Amino acid sequence: MVCGRYASARKAEDIAESFGIRPDHIAGSIDADYNVAPTKPVYAVVERVPRHEDTDQPARQLRVARWGLVPSWAKDPAIGNRLINARVETIEQKPAFRRAFAVRRCLLPADGYSEWWAATGPDGKPVKQPFFIRPRDQSILAMAGLYEFWRDPNADSDEDAWLFSVTVLTTSAEDSLGHVHDRMPLMVDPSGWSAWLDPKRADPASVRDLLVPARPGLLEAFPVSRAVNDVRNEGPHLIDPIPAEELPADAPTLF
Repeated sequence: MVCGRYASARKAEDIAESFGIRPDHIAGSIDADYNVAPTKPVYAVVERVPRHEDTDQPARQLRVARWGLVPSWAKDPAIGNRLINARVETIEQKPAFRRAFAVRRCLLPADGYSEWWAATGPDGKPVKQPFFIRPRDQSILAMAGLYEFWRDPNADSDEDAWLFSVTVLTTSAEDSLGHVHDRMPLMVDPSGWSAWLDPKRADPASVRDLLVPARPGLLEAFPVSRAVNDVRNEGPHLIDPIPAEELPADAPTLF
């Protein structure tokens, strides 16, 4: 699994400002989360016709979604637990992602994401050493995502019936980060945000042109506490670099 954790600690208002979203188009807020895991609530930037407004024109919005995509045809929302990532190489062939790739694309704001290095502990047993990967300038990451709406047939009211869920698109890692993991989330450059979010832009070729791996040198990776391995742990200390003496002997210090 790639991109199984990420950090999202910015306030909704700050994210909205970064993505050019009007304050009245912020649909909900969540607490800062330095250990975002599958099934947790996450922010998603979408372009849709606003709810409860007298207009038929799409607008950029910030919404709260569940991480782990549940296709509209799913019988059980638990399928989302296995669909937290979508490989860009096969996205047009997979029934779970094909339609969303055409018309339901989103951006998932993040401060960075975690990957694990297979190291050896002092007792000779394998250990997973986490690395936090973020922009060198600590700007916001806009991870390429897809979203879906799933209706619960057993819901008591229509208001509670709909589940809004998302998945993160992944690709081959650029060379330096490939030493940590061979896959990485796809990022969308600010110049491509509008086209990526546009639900009317459905031509696969033109959409794919917007997806390029992060250029070498854009991101940095450094080791962090293994406390991040437990989804119950939370706090900014989870993304602080740890000193070299706390690392397994065969783990690198940074990339």
